[in-house]
Amino acid sequence: MSNYLLRGIGVLAAVGAISVLAFSLPAGGEARGDGGDDVMPRLTHKAWQQECASCHLAYPPSMLPRASWQKMMTGLDQHFGEDASLDPATQADILKFLEANAADSGSSKIGRRVMRTDKNTAPLRITETRWFVRKHDEVPRATWSRKSIGSAANCVACHRQAEQGNYEEDAVRIPK
Repeated sequence: MSNYLLRGIGVLAAVGAISVLAFSLPAGGEARGDGGDDVMPRLTHKAWQQECASCHLAYPPSMLPRASWQKMMTGLDQHFGEDASLDPATQADILKFLEANAADSGSSKIGRRVMRTDKNTAPLRITETRWFVRKHDEVPRATWSRKSIGSAANCVACHRQAEQGNYEEDAVRIPK
């Protein structure tokens, strides 16, 4: 009977240790690295979120290579028809964050996929990357111009969990 008791205690100890490890991992995308094929790593950067998300979704840095972010951040006075200029310190801080997490930084699965298809390019629009075009090839052009969507750049219209970094197909709802 004491052998059964010792085995039971051993099993409980093992289950307890595994539970402690599992529940001590960070939540969401961080616990799974990239989180899956179309889930971005959870990133936080106050200036990036505050400045970029004041006008649009704070697009995940891994959707464009460093060269794209560099071009974009040096042209904020003409940011897609708007003056999005920032003070030099904030601009440099955000650029450093974007470069560190860019598609070619090697820190995300989606970034690696973007770079496989757009190795030597520096597009300014995520919607112009071959990766984006391939992932959305079944979406008719007319869908992008729906009033409820506006454009292909409005990720959150269909990817309802885009702000949390989730771009998986099973989370997509295309509005009418």
